Amino acid sequence: MKSKIATAAFILLPFSGQYALAEEAPKEKPALTVSAELGFLYKTGNTKSGDIKAGINLKHEKDQWLNMLAFNAIAKKIETEDETGKDVFESTDNKWDILGQSNYSLHKNGKNYLYGSAFYQQNKFNSFEYQTSASFGWGRHWWETESSSFFADVGPGVKYDVISAEPATATTAAIEEYSETAAIVQAQALYTKQINDFVEFKQYFVAKQAVESEKNSYYRAESSLTTKLIESLQFKFSFLVEHDSEVEEGFENTNTETSVTLVYSF
Repeated sequence: MKSKIATAAFILLPFSGQYALAEEAPKEKPALTVSAELGFLYKTGNTKSGDIKAGINLKHEKDQWLNMLAFNAIAKKIETEDETGKDVFESTDNKWDILGQSNYSLHKNGKNYLYGSAFYQQNKFNSFEYQTSASFGWGRHWWETESSSFFADVGPGVKYDVISAEPATATTAAIEEYSETAAIVQAQALYTKQINDFVEFKQYFVAKQAVESEKNSYYRAESSLTTKLIESLQFKFSFLVEHDSEVEEGFENTNTETSVTLVYSF
């Protein structure tokens, strides 16, 4: 009897090993990933205030294509009194932007890719009614390991800015709304580092350098640290710097945002 049991166990051993390997096989990475965030931030620069921040990010990978879409919005809230003298919160200014980019790898699992990107921003905190740009060019995944990655791309493009109208004050003249178109060279880079199983660091930088010296150039750098709370919920701390080389009188060239948000991935 014992010999029969041993023989059966010996026969089933390879199958049990295959079953264990199947159980431990990693899950296939989904083609589409979505994350949403909500939180508060403290701004310095043209505006110093407590604001509400929300955003959504989509990423889709299929074959040699990588498509990304990011939307961010900020609403400035201040406390005022209504007609009855009751304290209420009122939205006075807002900012929102949307960024889309598509990358096409020149070879399957290759490092080089072609990209096309478009950006639009409405920002009541600065001197622009809105800013928009488009660019295309070449990029490369310079390295990618289990814990870190770095990619950068560069290409020509065009930027279109609309400057807001401003009424005259005791010290400044009135400004009529006008627009400006500029040829640009866009360069951007993203570095990610998985510090451990729970903490990830990201550094993003983009420069939209106007070809003509008197035109406005735009620079943006964002550093973020994300900590996993549970499988689908993360805590994110980020610091953003935006710089416009040419702004109207009375506005600062550089603005910063420090934010703390909760990020939900699904």
